[in-house]
Order: sequence, then C-alpha cells, then structure tokens
Amino acid sequence: MTKQTTRRDMIKGSVALAGLGVLGLPEWAFPALTQDQTVVRFTDLPDNIVLERTPDRRIIDIRGIDGVFTPSDQFFTTQHYGHPEIDTATYRLQVSGLVDRPLSLSLADLRAMPGRELVFGFECSGNRGPVNGLSSNGRWRGVPLRAVLERAGVQAEAREFVFFGADHGEEEVEFRGRAYPVDQQYGRSLQRDQALSDEPLLAYSLNDEPLSTHQGRPLRLLVPGWYGAPNVKWLSEIHVQEDQYLGKYQARWYRTLKGEMVNGVMKWKETAITKMQLKSFIARVTRETGGRHNVFGVVLHDGTPLRSVEVKVDDGPWQPATLDPATTAERYGWKFFNYTWNGATPGEHTVTSRVTDVDGNVQATAEELEAKLTFLEHSLQLPRTLVIE
Repeated sequence: MTKQTTRRDMIKGSVALAGLGVLGLPEWAFPALTQDQTVVRFTDLPDNIVLERTPDRRIIDIRGIDGVFTPSDQFFTTQHYGHPEIDTATYRLQVSGLVDRPLSLSLADLRAMPGRELVFGFECSGNRGPVNGLSSNGRWRGVPLRAVLERAGVQAEAREFVFFGADHGEEEVEFRGRAYPVDQQYGRSLQRDQALSDEPLLAYSLNDEPLSTHQGRPLRLLVPGWYGAPNVKWLSEIHVQEDQYLGKYQARWYRTLKGEMVNGVMKWKETAITKMQLKSFIARVTRETGGRHNVFGVVLHDGTPLRSVEVKVDDGPWQPATLDPATTAERYGWKFFNYTWNGATPGEHTVTSRVTDVDGNVQATAEELEAKLTFLEHSLQLPRTLVIE
C-alpha cells in the first residue's frame, strides 16, 4: 500500500538528509501545502531518521515549495565561521588596492546610489539529491557592483577583484608537510571582465526586507547564475589586485576534480566552483482527482534560456513537461515545471527529469559524470522512487 502524505503528516514527519549528513530541519523548513493536497511519499527518503538540529544551516523541504519566492526566514543558508553580527549604523564597505580613490561606504551611502532588483535562485555547490534542500529563490535589491567600482576608479593593471566577508576563523594552511595556523577570512574573487560587467549586485535586501544575519546582513555579493559559495555574505572589503587570489575557499575548498580523456589518456583537471551546472530535480508527486498524478519539479541553471524539460516514468520514453510561465520570465530565477502522469499503475516506480538549454546542453547522466570524483556540482539526472497504491 502507498503511504500517502498529507500536509499535517509532512510537518510531523522527518526526512533523511542522504549525502548531506544528519542535519536539523526546524519547523520553518516545511512550507505549507493546501489541506486537500496529497503527496506521495518518496521511498528514496528513509523513515524515522533522528535529526540533529543546528542553527547554522537552513535546509528547505522541496516537497513543500508553494510559491515562486522562498520566504526570507526560510531561505537556505550554510556558512563556515558562524554568523557575525554587524552594527549597520557603523558599517563601512572598504574598497582598496588598485583603485584611484579608495572608498569607505556606509549602508546609507550604498542605498543612496541608483539601485536595481534581481530575481535570483541558486543552490549551494554541495546541494545534492535526494534532498536538494540547499536551494532557494528570492527577489533581491542592491547597488550594481560596477557602479561602486566606477566610483573608486579601477586602474588599468587590475585583474583580480577579491571580496572578503566579515566572517573568519583560525585555520591551518599546509605547505610541504608543515601546518601554519592563520586567521582565515572568507574570501572569493572575480576576474576583471566579470567584476565590471552589468551582472554582479551588492545586495542589501531580500524579498523587500533588509538582509537577515543568515543572509549576510548588511551586505552581500550576488553573482547571477553562480553557485552560492562566490556570493560572499557579510561583505566587508573589496580589494583590487593584479595577482591571482589563492585563498582557501577560492583555491582549495570549492573545487571539482574530474577526469577527461585527452588523446586516449585520462587527464585529471581541477576547476573552480563558479557557474551553476544545468540541473533539474523532482520535488514532489501529488495524487490528483480522476486518478491522475502531478509531477512537480525545479530547474536551476546559469541563466542560459531553456529549450525543454522532460519527465520519464520507469524506463519509458521521455515526455514533455510544462514550464511554469510564472517563473520563466526571470532569467536567473529558478524555474518550475509540471508533468501530468496519467494511468499510474500500482506498485513501485521511478520518476526522472532532465532539462535542455537553447545551446543544446542536456542535463548530465550518472554515467557521464562517472569520472567526477568530488561531490560538488551534483547536477545529474536523479531518479526519484515511490510506490503507487
């Protein structure tokens, strides 16, 4: 018999965070569904998992997504050095290095500059199935990074733009068998063409509310179409330099190790975590009237327009899904899709989705990613398993 899950059951129930470790899901992680919706339980999420609750990580329950924008107090978050509390009255953003006019900007200074809005949905580079809860979508507002850099006057030899957060902690940096203890500040960088483009935003609000501490109050960097790691929270300093930046979270931590055949020989290549890989996942399956089932899912991508999303049941053919027009208008927002599954037979089933963009890129299969050794950028086609009664 299928275990059908109502809204009340979902709120009371627990979910296994396979592959993410045992993490807490506080009650705000379960957005409300309508009372008459019936969710078919995924069997790839084991029951009766005792969850550790932690205040430092927020994970949404993708089964309960009920709107385009993730509420600000539910937006996913993860961090490395805690949540620094910054006095917004005394806060200053420092701009230094290879600039003509070093800056020290208050939050009021930034808000006085011409701002713009950005709808941006992204995920942690460590987000993976079957949970996929380190992902969210929001409406951000801030000042374009380019406007701040133009006010500072970027010098011709500037090549690397380093963004430091206020969060820091002691780390050991290893070099030739010796460990050196240092105070490590979280930092990421952009190259000149990226930093001076029209895309990056210095955001001070989310969903028309000031940023929360979890989201980097009072200011964070957003790079549309990129994973969460480069979107530095609690932004305190922009340092412009000529040399490549090689901080821990740039050069050693957020890297993907993947094998590539070159002239018949496997070459191992490390790449930095930057743009999001093309990805879709199925968030829930609901039983509808008339014996139908609806398959609902999410697409995350780097902003390249989409060509199609498809769904297949078991080993059947790929069938077209329908992209939700409420989400497709925003280039960098996450996209929703739905597929009507008619004639579902009793028993065990797998349901899988895949997305294709206009450049012909297709969401990767597990076989295509066999040579990827690290778990980051988990973008493969993921079969969800369930039982229909």
